[in-house]
Amino acid sequence: MKVLADTSVLVAAMVERHPAHGRAFPWLRRARAKEFEFLVCTHTLAETYAVLTTLPVRPRIGRDVARRLIRENVEGLATVVELRARDYRQALDNQAALGLSGGTTYDALAARAAEKSMVDRLITLNEQHFRRVWPEGRDRIVAV
Repeated sequence: MKVLADTSVLVAAMVERHPAHGRAFPWLRRARAKEFEFLVCTHTLAETYAVLTTLPVRPRIGRDVARRLIRENVEGLATVVELRARDYRQALDNQAALGLSGGTTYDALAARAAEKSMVDRLITLNEQHFRRVWPEGRDRIVAV
């Protein structure tokens, strides 16, 4: 089974103080145990770093710690799905066709990676966002 994780799941899984840590961490544990093929989108790596380094937690997560968390918990476990220019264009075309704008664009990029990789599951804490940006993949979107 192929499982692609979005930023919301990765951040919650790596930050113990996150309210959804208890729901997200088991997915990371299962990925470590190789219970499924774990995937992430290239964009998700950058977005996860951005969120970790600005998360309103005490103590703050510094740049070096955020980078280490991603390296050890994502890059060391997951296949990184690269998006090409045509993938970005397709995601933007879909956003426009669906009448969507703003931050859902980033979800659309992860959805494009899921579609391109033919995943069985896209796991997220933002199920409704993904159902909007990837309606044809709605049966593969799993709320964590």
